Amino acid sequence: MTEKTLAEMAVEVLTTADGKEKTALSRAHAAAWQAARAAGTPLPVGAAEPPLRPARPERPELLDPRQVPRRRPGSPQGRIAILHAVAHIELNAVDLHWDILARFAHEPMPPGFYDDWVKAADEESKHFTLVSDCLEAQGSHYGALPAHAGMWRAAEDTAEDILGRLAVVPMVLEARGLDVTPGMIEIFETAGDARSVEALRVIYAEEVGHVAYGSKWFHFLCGRHDRDPKEVFHDLVRRYFHGALKPPFNEEKRAEAGLPPDFYWPLADQPKTG
Repeated sequence: MTEKTLAEMAVEVLTTADGKEKTALSRAHAAAWQAARAAGTPLPVGAAEPPLRPARPERPELLDPRQVPRRRPGSPQGRIAILHAVAHIELNAVDLHWDILARFAHEPMPPGFYDDWVKAADEESKHFTLVSDCLEAQGSHYGALPAHAGMWRAAEDTAEDILGRLAVVPMVLEARGLDVTPGMIEIFETAGDARSVEALRVIYAEEVGHVAYGSKWFHFLCGRHDRDPKEVFHDLVRRYFHGALKPPFNEEKRAEAGLPPDFYWPLADQPKTG
């Protein structure tokens, strides 16, 4: 039996629709990659054609971001809506991390690049399961509410630009998670929901690493091409990210992940004066 390449495993995850099946397969493939690396017999990266869009379950219904209903975060239904939104983000993140491995398999990269994104995909799969379990403990489930349809747009826009992908997905979208997660944790602490607080704390701690992977490999590729990382980041975010970055920023965690303020403040939604 021929062993699967990393790119083939990535496409298998991307073409699995059910959230629980997708994340179980993701974790199994990550474990296989990590075990082979630990044994000194790494699996080949290989090549495979990823789909433009990953397979998705019939539910949730995907809506334009402006159509997704807003709910009061202090109410039980509002907290379920927050958890549902987080589960949706985590499932998209699983696909985003496997997609970078398949879509850019032709780009010569050090082994650590593949190790980092496999680990990130594995952790996002764990996050989806944690939050799905929180939803089910509250009598709901992933798919019970409508969700944001725009999350894959960044992947489509950067499908042929690895630097653009690293700039927009980990260094903008995931960095945004570092800004907003402390406030979410506070909402669930106030409600006395220890299980959801614990899940969100795990996500918060591990997302710092995912942003750091983006920053590390972005700087690596800029160095390879002798380009200024800050200038390239500003150019790519203006090209691919639709809208300004929204403060307040979690400057401490962003710095921990290798994102200094002069990367993101020039792109921020500045208050109007006069």
